[in-house]
Amino acid sequence: MLLGRACRVGLRCRTTPDTHRSFSSGPTSPRWQRYLRRMGYLGLGVGVVYGVDRNFNASALGRNLRTLWACALITADYKINFTPEKSDQIPELHERVANVMFNLFTTNGGLYIKIGQAIGANAAFLPRPMQVKFATLFDDAPQIPYSDILSVFASEFGRLPSGPGGVFEYFDENAIASASIAQVHKARMWPEPGETEGQWVAVKIQKPDVAKQTEWDLGAYRIVMWLFEKVAFDLPVYFVVDFVSDHLRRELDFELEAKNAQRTAAYIAADPRLSQTVHIPRVYPAFTTKRIMTAEWIDGVRLSDRAGILRLVGPGGLRGGTRAVMEPMVELFSAQMFRWGWVHCDPHPGNVLVRPHPARQGTPQLVLLDHGLYVQLEEEFRRDWCAVWEGLLAGEWSVVDSVTRKWGVGMPDLFASAVLMRPVKLGRGRPQREPTERGKRIEEMTNYERSVMMKAKLKGFLIDTDSMPKVLIFLLRNMRMVQGNNKALNSPVNRIKITGFAASHALTRSTPHASLRARVQEYWHYARFRTVMFSIDTAFWLARVRQWVWRLLGHAHGMGFEDEIERSVRGLAKSSFGMDVGPDAFDG
Repeated sequence: MLLGRACRVGLRCRTTPDTHRSFSSGPTSPRWQRYLRRMGYLGLGVGVVYGVDRNFNASALGRNLRTLWACALITADYKINFTPEKSDQIPELHERVANVMFNLFTTNGGLYIKIGQAIGANAAFLPRPMQVKFATLFDDAPQIPYSDILSVFASEFGRLPSGPGGVFEYFDENAIASASIAQVHKARMWPEPGETEGQWVAVKIQKPDVAKQTEWDLGAYRIVMWLFEKVAFDLPVYFVVDFVSDHLRRELDFELEAKNAQRTAAYIAADPRLSQTVHIPRVYPAFTTKRIMTAEWIDGVRLSDRAGILRLVGPGGLRGGTRAVMEPMVELFSAQMFRWGWVHCDPHPGNVLVRPHPARQGTPQLVLLDHGLYVQLEEEFRRDWCAVWEGLLAGEWSVVDSVTRKWGVGMPDLFASAVLMRPVKLGRGRPQREPTERGKRIEEMTNYERSVMMKAKLKGFLIDTDSMPKVLIFLLRNMRMVQGNNKALNSPVNRIKITGFAASHALTRSTPHASLRARVQEYWHYARFRTVMFSIDTAFWLARVRQWVWRLLGHAHGMGFEDEIERSVRGLAKSSFGMDVGPDAFDG
């Protein structure tokens, strides 16, 4: 008691060792035990978070951490190794980055595959290792268990897929096809009154994890694009994030996809020519929800099956050959861009079927699938887009220059080359090799100098991202795929001619009440347009003749029109921009 009182009044207390121990709470744990205990708590916490994320959040958090880690690796690699002193090692740097990106997309799956395919569609503008990697990025994924299918049907319809009281009379438990965000099953509907057998249908079912992962994935995409623009590469890439994210979200709404299909079918039905050559599978709204879509089952050969297409339309098969396949396809997408302003943005060969026409015996019919991704063109942009195409093919360089600069494009020549997929020099003369500021030619530069020059050109190309119509991202992708499909079938049609005439016809003109001078200008314009189109058609038929000669000489596949155009584009890319474009970078 006296000791306690002395301590309270501030007196110095002296105690024996035994007295000191009496005030302690017990023996102190060794430091290593405390660290071990803390590590155990940390491991337990991480395990709990991992388990909750995996079982209740579809591993969305883990996917984001994996993305940010890959982004950090790429940024650090470029910051450390993209230097003049390591110029000879830059190809290896691109190889490492390509591997990191490819592994990230394939491991995460889902929307990452869609993003990777968007990158791959413009692979020609990427370093060569990325061209090779992204050419193998297919939207293919394992099937989800049938128990997951049952849970989706229970959520959307409150019923089983088949059986007594089921949505369908028959439902195949094994998917016909499985992609990153959905898989397709074959089913048979219950017979309608008067029918002996129900209709066969394709049932597209969204995978349960996709909805949980979407916003996390898009958030990570936003962060990555910001880091790449502001920290890593100093290139304008962030401006597309909102536009791309919005359209990726739309792809996950199957009710919207059904409406897109019905709208496109209405456009085709109103077109006397396309209604005879193109078909959109009928959609069943009563059996369609946000996550399940039911459409008419179609038997046909996918355009990606080149051997199957050649058997179908080859000797002894359907009339018209491959020309009867590609001509309506180019006409269809030209009508979408220039007349309807309503464009299907995913025409890769897996989304196009060819079948014998059910009503016109002996002729092929094109079937367009997967209507989740469309863009609506504003009327002003649609007319400008038509004017760019017609101006390019009529030699009206002032029109092309005016429109492209209005869109915030600082290099009209480069933009025109990307549109036509052939070298274009606005004005007189041919594209020339451009020296650098130091007077070096492309072939004299180091890898580092070429990369720096290419970066400067890209920044000069996108001078005003606020003015650039974002739909151009999808339009150029669409045209790239159509061009690749034509090439895959040995260029049976003159794609540029068909597209050019479609653009010209879509521009209405008021010539009946125009002045004499205006009429003369219009006739002169049209004469120039027809002259250019004639020269393009002549080049096309010369290429066809060369193909025929090559076959006579025993070569299975001579270079087609699209191959020759691509060779010119690769030469332009190499001589003007130092880009090493591989021969498969333009495949659809």
